[in-house]
Amino acid sequence: MTTLTALRLTDFRSYASLDVRPNSRIVALEGPNGSGKTNLLEAISVLAPGRGLRGAKFTELARRGASGGWAVAAQLTDAGRRFTLGTGIDGAGAERRKILLDGDPVNAAAAAAAFACVWLTPQMDRLFTEGASARRRFLDRLTLALAPAHASEVAAFEAASANRNRQIEQGTADAAWLATIEDSMARHAAALTASRLDLIARVNAMLARGAFAPFPAATLALECPIGARLAIEPAIVVEDWLRRLYARTRAEPVAAVSPQRADLLLADAGSGLAAAFASTGQQRAMLVAIVLAHAALIASLRGAAPVLLLDEPFVHLDAAHRVALGEALQRSPSQVFCTATDRAQLRSLGDDAAIWLVSPGRIIGARSGDQDGGAFEAAGA
Repeated sequence: MTTLTALRLTDFRSYASLDVRPNSRIVALEGPNGSGKTNLLEAISVLAPGRGLRGAKFTELARRGASGGWAVAAQLTDAGRRFTLGTGIDGAGAERRKILLDGDPVNAAAAAAAFACVWLTPQMDRLFTEGASARRRFLDRLTLALAPAHASEVAAFEAASANRNRQIEQGTADAAWLATIEDSMARHAAALTASRLDLIARVNAMLARGAFAPFPAATLALECPIGARLAIEPAIVVEDWLRRLYARTRAEPVAAVSPQRADLLLADAGSGLAAAFASTGQQRAMLVAIVLAHAALIASLRGAAPVLLLDEPFVHLDAAHRVALGEALQRSPSQVFCTATDRAQLRSLGDDAAIWLVSPGRIIGARSGDQDGGAFEAAGA
């Protein structure tokens, strides 16, 4: 199990400074809306690759009225190994964040290999009504936790595709140069699609075991012509097909077949009901099942359970499913951080859960059972 033993924030969102040292596997943050609960979860999430659970630009994470820079640093343990992981930007105008592992600069892939977290947020309920791009980002985030190089494949495809579009629009590239760009596009498109398909197959297999009942065994599928071919043909054959296709469509500034036009389809495995037509409660139950299955998959493949970040996880769940989620979290090997506005929602977490009381600019570690909820100091904006 990966365990966060200390977390320090500097000028992050509503916190001028914050030092927390959780000593419970389950930490619940209770407080009114706008008190800073989600900000703390977001800080943990940006230790992993990507833009965190809100998907915000890094410049937006800085505390208002401060220098424009921010920092998040954590002490972690994994299988007896202790290490530090930190990230942040230096100040206003910084376009890239820095990532430090034990004090040394590393790339996103190295951070992904060292630390994994899985999250559930209220905003994810919109996955079923938003466009394909939101579902595709959700799928890529799930994939990245198992394949740290996935983000690089996606970025490489997008860079090559943008280069091709620019050359076509400007009319400055010769056929040989376009062929080189299209070769790169084909290789990265096939690789990133294969990673997506592998993740979907593994999550579906985990859900099919029925270990997360009464949450439904949702099924995931990829709507993508590249994926359809990879299901029946070797990757090298699919790459050749893409090269020929891109060469034939050079009159178009956007590739006719792109992995960035793929869509993630979700449905209830039992009824076949597509998530888009399910009730809000059914949709939330499916998402909970996927998140729990993904966490279990990471634990089985990496040998260490990821940190679970659950923002208002009990919203839209009926009483039976709230109890089931609490019991699932108590059984889970993961360290859990969750939020709630109502103490009653936290009862299903059990007596061993530590409850932190959050108000603007202040966090108090309440006692739970016979354990102290944690030692920390906090300062708000």
